Amino acid sequence: MSHSQPDTISAALARGRLGIPSVVFFVIAAAAPLTVVAGGATTGYAVTGVTGIPVSYLVVAAVLALFAVGYVAMSRRIVNAGAFYTYVTRGLGRPAGVAAAAVALLAYNAMQIGLYGGFGAVLAQFLNDRYGWDVAWWAYALAAWAFVAVLGVLRIDLNGKVLAVMLIAECAVVVVFDAVMLAHPADGDVTLDTLAPSHVFAAGIGAALVTAITGFVGFEGTVVFSEETKDPRRTIARATYIAVAVTGLLYGLSAWAMSVATGPDRIVDAARTDGTDLIFTLVSPHLGASIVTVGQVLFITSLFAALLSFHHTVARYLFALGRERVIPGAFGRTSRRTGAPKFASMAQSGLAVAALISYAAANADPIVHLFFWITVTGGLGVLALMTVTSASVVGYFARIAHGEGPWRSTIAPLLATLALGAILTVTLGEFDTLLGVEAHSPLRWAFPTAYAAAALLGAAWALTLRATNPPVYAAIGLGADSLSLPLRNPNAVRQPA
Repeated sequence: MSHSQPDTISAALARGRLGIPSVVFFVIAAAAPLTVVAGGATTGYAVTGVTGIPVSYLVVAAVLALFAVGYVAMSRRIVNAGAFYTYVTRGLGRPAGVAAAAVALLAYNAMQIGLYGGFGAVLAQFLNDRYGWDVAWWAYALAAWAFVAVLGVLRIDLNGKVLAVMLIAECAVVVVFDAVMLAHPADGDVTLDTLAPSHVFAAGIGAALVTAITGFVGFEGTVVFSEETKDPRRTIARATYIAVAVTGLLYGLSAWAMSVATGPDRIVDAARTDGTDLIFTLVSPHLGASIVTVGQVLFITSLFAALLSFHHTVARYLFALGRERVIPGAFGRTSRRTGAPKFASMAQSGLAVAALISYAAANADPIVHLFFWITVTGGLGVLALMTVTSASVVGYFARIAHGEGPWRSTIAPLLATLALGAILTVTLGEFDTLLGVEAHSPLRWAFPTAYAAAALLGAAWALTLRATNPPVYAAIGLGADSLSLPLRNPNAVRQPA
């Protein structure tokens, strides 16, 4: 294999372009705070009928903080855009790692593509209400797709600046709305009923927990950007903890504030009546119309910010796999001018537009069938990945000499594995409730089965590489070091650290 490349192509991401603030902006933008508050929390109340949505956000934040202990410990030793894929490879072996990569690609594509449904539908409704523009949701979704496709191949730090402006504005609006709702409780008293710990043991809590998990998806993406940070070992750790703390407190506060404004016993009915407009309905009597409109606009930009952030996450997973030749090497190439994974970004854009055209042609409901079902399914996949990754942290540190101490290397990741595994088990058992379908509906198992199939295909492909191309198999999980392997020399087999 020739090592020469065209002048416009490189096999390395642009280094040193992101600091702690930029990484935080990327991952919290993926979590989309205003989208979660106005859309996720409200939909969680409406679909599950559970009033303990606020406490579920806080419980999940605590579990994810525990998960982050081992995750961050791994990040200090392994700097790789492959994130879950790389960590599972190093901890549980190459077949498990490629299986995790297949699940990650399916999950993050689901999150990214599903968000187009929410963006298109919400923007179409907003412009129709304000200006009488009767335009199909998919037209707005395709317009957003075009912007994301262009930004996806530009400099990563430019994207960070775009996300920073959007994120700061939407967080400020959420805090203002929360203050207004708490200042005007439904019954004259601020109650803590929806924050009661007893909700953790209530019926339907599994659906509430996976709704909460979906709201956090993106925070783990700090590691995906590790190769592009100025100081990976310091930046990733701090950005991860900041992302969990900020989103957890913001989600819990906002979901609770909504229940205070409606009354704890009326929050479910209010959510079912007003849907994603609930938060705006609650604050509009107490704020000027212009401020509410700003909030509605920022809800739309929040969806766009999440679209952009997840696009980058998918592109970097594809880049990591392409660089190691697990998939065609073209995916592992970057633009020398911008440092972006050009081919991987274009591939994600191609998949997204194909999905949008398919949903539009099928006349599917963009909110239920695309935004809600598909993003929730994405959240389920990320939950499974986090569970396996926590187990891989234990496996990794059990095999190497290290100075992390038992808490970071064993105790915390083991507890996180058990906690995440318990949430995953309950979630699978109540997935019909989460989707809002009948218990016997084939859809309750169709989406989880897709992840099982993806994992099996990934593991099978790894075993095929082991039999047919040992050098490529040996490079799995090595990241940038895989480029030093002479891939056509069958004797050049190195083991991951």
